[in-house]
Amino acid sequence: MSMSNSCKDGASKSNDDDVCDVIGKLTSMNTDNEVGNGVSVMSVCANCGKEGNDVNNTCNKCKQVKYCNAVCKKIHKKKHKKDCEEYVKCVAEHAAKLRDEELKLAAEKHEEDLFKQPPPDDDCPICFQRLPTVTSGWRYYACCGKRVCSGCAHAPVYDNQGNQVDSYKCPFCRTPWPETDEEIVKRYKRRIEVNDAQAIYNLGNYYRVGMRGYPCDYTKALEYWHRAGELGYAEAYGNIGNIYHAGKGVKVDKKKARRYYELAAIGGSEVARCNLGGREEDAGNMKRALKHYMIAVRSGYPDSLERIKGLYTNGHATKDNYMTALQSYQEYLSEIKSTQRDNAAAAREDYRYY
Repeated sequence: MSMSNSCKDGASKSNDDDVCDVIGKLTSMNTDNEVGNGVSVMSVCANCGKEGNDVNNTCNKCKQVKYCNAVCKKIHKKKHKKDCEEYVKCVAEHAAKLRDEELKLAAEKHEEDLFKQPPPDDDCPICFQRLPTVTSGWRYYACCGKRVCSGCAHAPVYDNQGNQVDSYKCPFCRTPWPETDEEIVKRYKRRIEVNDAQAIYNLGNYYRVGMRGYPCDYTKALEYWHRAGELGYAEAYGNIGNIYHAGKGVKVDKKKARRYYELAAIGGSEVARCNLGGREEDAGNMKRALKHYMIAVRSGYPDSLERIKGLYTNGHATKDNYMTALQSYQEYLSEIKSTQRDNAAAAREDYRYY
């Protein structure tokens, strides 16, 4: 039986060295001998010393020593018992230590990912400005699968005086607006066939509330949200978190809710990020709450700015924290604001984009 290099090196005494000591004891029982520069191994009975390939009756516990038959195993049992049990114990402790280290590293990696600033949202495919974070600031079109900002959605239909000058069409591919739920569903099905995460997420929303001819079915909603989340649509995980938090169609499970909120936040959901900040506040973890809110405000989520203001007012954030948050939000606004989007927001409340 061969030993690991760490056992041969004889490092300082530790739990790992205890394992090595026991392995050494078991090795001294002459279970396996190398033959011909390690090309093959000759098994040796730990009791009588017989050599040969037929020495293959292995100890059931430690799996480290061999015997030529059951009689030798029984005779040697008393002598072998102490070292065998010590070896099994030490190996189990070593494995537990490795598991603990792996869990610690995984937790540290998750924490790092959780508080990493997500990349900014996509640009509008027409005006090439950054899409607003607020969902009323953009529209999804199932005809082509594009998300278009409210300004570009509004401009082709109305003039500067608010008069309608054209029928509703997709501002990107110019496909006429669907007139029936059946046509909308047909378009969504085509997008779902090509794994369009936004379309899959929206269909989950239809099942959640029961619309477009779909029944209210939380099980189906969860199915589509899971699929959308796996395809990278972070808000889908946020919705799953809401379901488990409220117990809609499932048992209330706060731990699962938090896990999905964290997945959503890592993926870029500012709503889920703000939810996590609120839960940290409730738990009295103000520093963690502030970290969540600062990430969300840099991504343009206005509610997080109010939360930071509340922390500052109550003495849980500094003036510098609040000023940094204000500056971050202004930088975000400078990236998304345009006259065209302002005109759309002035014409329709559901085009408000910040």
